[in-house]
This record gives sequence, structure tokens and C-alpha cells, in this order.
Amino acid sequence: MSVRLPGSRWYNAVWRWHFYAGLFCVPFVLWLAITGSIYAWRPQIEAWLDRPYDSLAPTATRASPEAIAAVAVAAVPGSRLHKYELPQSARSAVRVLVVTSAGDRRVYVDPYRLTVLGVVSEDQRPMQIVSHLHGELLAGAWGSYIVEIAACWTLVMILTGLYLWWPRGRKGLAGVLYPRLSGGRRLFWRDLHAVTGIWASLFALFVVTTGLPWAKAWGSYFKEIRTFTGTLDGPVDWTIGGRKAPDDPMLGEHAGHMGMAMVRQGVRLGELNRTVAVATALNFAPPVLVSPPGKEPHRWIIASDAADRPLRAQAVVDGTTGAVRARKDFAERHWIDRAVGYGIATHEGQLFGIANQLLITLGALMLMTLSVSGAISWWRRRPSGRLGAPLPLSRPRFGGALVVAIVALGLAMPLFGASLLTVLAVERGLRRRSGIARWLGLRTVLA
Repeated sequence: MSVRLPGSRWYNAVWRWHFYAGLFCVPFVLWLAITGSIYAWRPQIEAWLDRPYDSLAPTATRASPEAIAAVAVAAVPGSRLHKYELPQSARSAVRVLVVTSAGDRRVYVDPYRLTVLGVVSEDQRPMQIVSHLHGELLAGAWGSYIVEIAACWTLVMILTGLYLWWPRGRKGLAGVLYPRLSGGRRLFWRDLHAVTGIWASLFALFVVTTGLPWAKAWGSYFKEIRTFTGTLDGPVDWTIGGRKAPDDPMLGEHAGHMGMAMVRQGVRLGELNRTVAVATALNFAPPVLVSPPGKEPHRWIIASDAADRPLRAQAVVDGTTGAVRARKDFAERHWIDRAVGYGIATHEGQLFGIANQLLITLGALMLMTLSVSGAISWWRRRPSGRLGAPLPLSRPRFGGALVVAIVALGLAMPLFGASLLTVLAVERGLRRRSGIARWLGLRTVLA
């Protein structure tokens, strides 16, 4: 007959929740860590992929932006000009985005010979595919929901893991800041999991929270809260659930004038040339995109699409005169947008150069190590004939703060709250089935 320690019911429940969260999250953590670390090196990867388009031989004569755009539109029948990207060097092909009923196409045009060097679908570009794999599993809105739920449960896994493994009554730093090497394989895997968890927890919390604004449910929820509180400063400067915002996300009061690509009016002679000249003079951080007018004529948008978001800026230009009618730099945005922008730039590995990319890659490796070591540790310690978490051997600790944290997460992230209530209901129902309950470890605490 086993003796139940005071509070062991709660402690064992935390073990189960940590195990449930890990069982669900580990595959997604591995997936997101791999795809995220690849995406962090997007500038270098895209530069390598586009190298054939950035080694042109310049000549004395260079075509005008309007002639280049006309060649790009002609290369994709039934298309319209969507965006004109300023070339970053004299040897670079001009990237022109044209829109069709099937989506955007990127056309590479040699500005000296007016020849089309390549046409690719924006959604089929390698790093766009990696982005969709990372954020929505190539499954659209439903994929975004799944990734969001996994991200929320990753927070639970981290919190319960810290609660279970927090060092107490231990002398020295062995097993806390570095794994013990002389205690056998079982102790090594346990320490590797725990030590990595300590080092990776803050990184994981940052990565998960900065990734939530992209999520379909939480991003929309966040937007509604900001609308209700009057803190929404025009369209947001990031995608929500894979959907792009309108073309002028930083111009607030002008947002309603630009429209979407499918309602673009015809480009008037001279306006694109004039606007590109203004865009060059503004010296925005590259890549710089020039978008033609929407419902209101002559109002062109010049926008920096820099991966380091704090460098971004936008301007509205009168195509007939070249006058800058409005400009908004990143520093002029609402503080919430700036905070999210800094978070996203760091999340993508673009805020402070290659050091940021290395940090993201290191953090991804730590999360993968945490996931693999956790799975191995559980496999070695699993109860015979059961799936549930192994029995704790130490005395339980008070978990009120953990309960408050998880309830707060449920309120802050409604999709997590809904999934939590669902799992609680399922667990309660399974307790009545003795065989399944014993296999899952739900009756362990009643022994």
C-alpha cells in the first residue's frame, strides 16, 4: 500500500500536465525550431538564390522604370502592376511584382536590355514556403490555429517544467547550470533536460510571445482589443494568420485611400518614373517598394520593407508633381506597434545583424535539445505498461502561483483557454474508464 504525501494529488497533476503538454508540443517545437532557424538566415539564403539576377553587366543605357514595369506586366498576361522594387545596385535586376487572379508574380527584368530573366510565384519562393511551413503548416487558417495552440501549450510545458525542476535544497551548480556526468546515463539525460530547460526557458517564452501577433486567433483578438481601447494606429505592419495587411500599413489616416491590388487604376504616364526618383532620393532602408495608386488617383506609396523593422518608413507621394504628401517613420508609430516591431525583428533574427541570427539559431538548438532529452528521459522512466508521466519521488510543493499563471494564460490567450477546458473535460470523462485511466496515469494518485 503506497502512502500519499500531502498535496501529492496536485503535484502528480502537474506532472501529468507537463507530460500532456510535452506529448503534444514536442513535435511542433522541433518543427518550428527547424523552420524558424532556417528562416532566420533568409537574407543570406535569398541573396544566394538570387545571385544570377544580381550580377548583370551594366551598359551605358538604362531603361526607365515605366518601360521596365511595362515589360514585366507584358510577361504575365492579364496582370497589373502591384509593386516596383528599387534595385539595390547597378548590377541588380529590377524586381517587379504584378498581380493576377491567382496571386502575385515576381518578374526579374534586366533594366539595360529590357529582357525578362525570370518569373516566379511569390508563394512558391523558397523562403515564402518556409514561412508558411513555420506559421501555418501550409494549411492556411487551420494550420495557424494548430501552431497557436501548440505555442500556448509550450508555455504551459515551460511553466510546469520550471515548477517541477526548480532546484531546492541542492548544493552546488551541478544538475542546475550544467549536467552531472558521473551519475550514469539516466541521470545525465535527466540533467541535460533540466539544465537545458533552465537556459532555454526565457528564450522560449520570448519566442512564443513575439510569435503570437502573427497567429490567426490571437492576432485577431489582439487587434480587436486595440480597436476597443483606441490604440490601433492604422493597419498593422505584420501578417495575421498568413493574410497580408493593406499596402500602406504605416500611414493610418491614409489607409482607406489605397485599396487592394485588384482595384488599382491604370498607371498614368510619367508618374512611376517621377515616384521612383523621389523614392531614390528618400534613401529608405532596402528593399524599397513603390506601389501605384488605389481608388484615389495620383497617390503613390513608397515603403521600406526592411527585415529590421525599426528601420522601416513609408511616404505618400503625389505622382503628378512628385511632392511628398505624408511620411511616417517607425519612431512615429504607436508604442505598441513599435514594441511588436522590435519583438518580430528579434524573432526573425534581423534586429542586430548576424549576432541576432546566431542567437536565434542557438536558441532553436536548445529547444530541440530540450525536446529530445525530455522524450528520452520520459522513455527511460516511463511506468511499465502505462503512457502517463512517471511518479514523482520528491515531496510536492505549493503550486498556487502556477495555477494563477495558467489561469492568466487562459484569459490572455482564449484559444489556449478553450483547449484547456476541453482537455480538462476529456480527462474527467476518462477517469471513469479504469483501464484507460490507469494507462494514462490518471489513477496513479489514488493508489
